[in-house]
Amino acid sequence: MEYTQLGRTGLKVSRLVLGTMNFGPQTDEPDSHAIMDAALDAGINFLDTANVYGWGENKGRTESIIGSWFAQGGGRRDKVVLATKMYASMATDGGPAWPNHDRLSALNIRRAVDASLKRLQTDHIDLYQFHHIDRATPFEEIWQAIDVLIQQGKVLYVGSSNFPGYKIAQANETAARRGGTIGLISEQCLYNLAERRAEMEVIPAAQEYGLGVIPWSPLHGGLLGGVIRKENQGRRRASGRSADALAGTTVRAQVQSYEDLLDKHGVEPGEAALAWLLTRPGVTGPIVGPRTTEQLASAVRAVELELSRELLDGLEEIFPGPGPSPEAFAW
Repeated sequence: MEYTQLGRTGLKVSRLVLGTMNFGPQTDEPDSHAIMDAALDAGINFLDTANVYGWGENKGRTESIIGSWFAQGGGRRDKVVLATKMYASMATDGGPAWPNHDRLSALNIRRAVDASLKRLQTDHIDLYQFHHIDRATPFEEIWQAIDVLIQQGKVLYVGSSNFPGYKIAQANETAARRGGTIGLISEQCLYNLAERRAEMEVIPAAQEYGLGVIPWSPLHGGLLGGVIRKENQGRRRASGRSADALAGTTVRAQVQSYEDLLDKHGVEPGEAALAWLLTRPGVTGPIVGPRTTEQLASAVRAVELELSRELLDGLEEIFPGPGPSPEAFAW
């Protein structure tokens, strides 16, 4: 496994991030524990979750599964850089959130971090991430709440998720004016070969302010994981984001060209998509969400995969990026 600094910090993290969104809804607790053990054995030390994972009436279940894994001992907690997220309501009855039980008010930040610590069975969170922007709460209030958590030792670093470039700038300019916290040190965003809009503003802002970029959905919901081949072999039908995308003839032709190119070079599609992200400027490491240890092993192979110049050029031709801002939309 390869390691890198997370943004402008001294924190060293693996080039793959173990995503846990499937733990609970799709992968039971024993298998989830086995995947986390296999990740450690492979050298992955960066684990990402969120308080809402488990979904519906099982919100918080994923954090609880991780907490029971930590409780097994064996240095598991000490070996892991633990990241979780907060923003949405944790109500499990399907009704609307009570006032101050969602978003980024100081009150909800305090409430959410204490609840996550309890479920995770730990005394601190290494990277606490805002899952979405809150247009109603000023960053002065947000950073005041975070300062207290850092002083209490409950949080070490803070990151964002799904932030536009201007909010990354606003957050860190506010932090700089206030002093104290170093501000956001990472941004978790949707970024992959098929979805490159982050290259216009989000990634440049992250690089300008020293944030590590953590792409989520690196296979775009399975679209880049050999979906057409699997369909033809009767192994798996497209669903969710990949099914919606394949409904269009243009995207299907694009994905077919992608799979044909990788067949020519003898490279597995899912591994190529991950390896491509690892070549991109500013990227710390993509989040992989394996449902099995076999899927995890495939992701780990991507770290050692070197893509030829010819293959990279071919990928660029099939999935051209939008280009930097403002050139992407102005002269």
